[in-house]
Amino acid sequence: MADPEESRWSTLARTTVHHGRVKLVDHEVLLPDGSRANYVVDESFPFSVATLVIDGDDVLLSRQYRYPLNRWIFDLPGGAGQSDEEPIIAARRELEEELGVVPEELRPLHTFFMNPGRAAWPTHLFISTQGHRLGEADTTDAAEQVSLARVPLTKLDHLIAQGTIVDPPLIVARAVAAARGELPRLGSVALSDQLPVGSEDADRGSLSAVDN
Repeated sequence: MADPEESRWSTLARTTVHHGRVKLVDHEVLLPDGSRANYVVDESFPFSVATLVIDGDDVLLSRQYRYPLNRWIFDLPGGAGQSDEEPIIAARRELEEELGVVPEELRPLHTFFMNPGRAAWPTHLFISTQGHRLGEADTTDAAEQVSLARVPLTKLDHLIAQGTIVDPPLIVARAVAAARGELPRLGSVALSDQLPVGSEDADRGSLSAVDN
C-alpha cells in the first residue's frame, strides 16, 4: 500500500535540449506543493543491457578505455538497446559486437536503474553459463575499441574488494548471481593484499587479455 505522503510529480511539458549520442530532455513539472520546476532527464535510449559470461572458473569481461574516467577498465559487455528490440536480442548483439562471443544460452539475471535520479531507462542484466562459440566482433568504431579479458572469478572478487572495479553492471551482476546461487558468495580479501582504491595497476595483476 502506497504511503499517502509519497506524492508524485506531474509532467506539464517536455523539451529536448540536446540530442547527440546523449539525449537530454527538459521536463517542466508540477510539484506536490503546487509550485513548478524544471528537471533535465537523460532519455538517451529505451534501455541498456549487459551480460555476465561465466566460462569455467573465469569471467569473460570487456577491457576498454573510458574517456570520462581517463583510464582503462574492466566492465561487462553491453550497451544500448533499440526501441524495436527485445532486451535479450540486444544482449546477444552487444556481446558479439564487443567480444566476438556468441552464447549458447542467455538467461535474465536482474533489472536495475543505473541512475534513478536522472534517467528512467533500465539496465537489463543477463547471465551465460552454458558455453559459447566465436562470432565476429565489430571494430569499426574508433572511439570504442574493446578487447576480451579472461578473469578468474577469485581475481574478480579481489578487484571488487579493492575498489578497482568501477562498472556498476559488473558489480551488481556479481552480487545478484551470488544471491541467486548462480555463483559462489563473494570471496573475502585480506586488507594487506589490497592496492590503493582507484589504482590502475590494481586491475592488471596476473590477468591476461584474450584475442577476439
